[in-house]
Amino acid sequence: MVRIAVLVSGGGTNLQALLDAQAAGVFSGGEICLVVSSSRRAYALERAKGAGVETAVLSRREFADAAAYDRAMVQLLRERGIDLIVLAGFLRILGREVIAAYPGRILNIHPSLIPAFSGKGFYGLRVHEAALARGVKVTGATVHRVNEIPDGGEILLQKAVEVLPGDTPEVLQRRVMEQAEWKLLPQAVAMLCREIEAEERNEK
Repeated sequence: MVRIAVLVSGGGTNLQALLDAQAAGVFSGGEICLVVSSSRRAYALERAKGAGVETAVLSRREFADAAAYDRAMVQLLRERGIDLIVLAGFLRILGREVIAAYPGRILNIHPSLIPAFSGKGFYGLRVHEAALARGVKVTGATVHRVNEIPDGGEILLQKAVEVLPGDTPEVLQRRVMEQAEWKLLPQAVAMLCREIEAEERNEK
């Protein structure tokens, strides 16, 4: 069984989509074993507790520097035997030590069709504000592997979402979540679980 950690910072809507997908058997080869939040106030922690999933909080301000934070993250993940990491609204950029510890096994969901409206500084409502300001007619979401370049890793899945007249950033954000993010993320997790299981079989 592939042990999954989900990293969060806020409300946890993508986490909820993953928990619902797990209950429905979408990624039967994996199990969400740990939810790590960068904030003690994140509602995502309540969602995790409600589902009986272990939680932990790692706040950057509790560590002397980013390197110490990353070391603590790797230690926590390894102690829990985590095989796959999913960033679901996690508002910190992971450092080299974390990425090196889990090469190819960290997923992120980004609320645009990468490379559009992506990279450093593009997150949350900022992405949708930029899309509306540019006047695009189609946006969407992308699931990609995480590397040291923000939103620069291998693209695994994308789904387009129509931009409608009168959209606000909030309305567009909700449509992208409902039509793309909440569907793509469980699919990508299932894909990676199969990939990890195949790698482990080949190593035996």
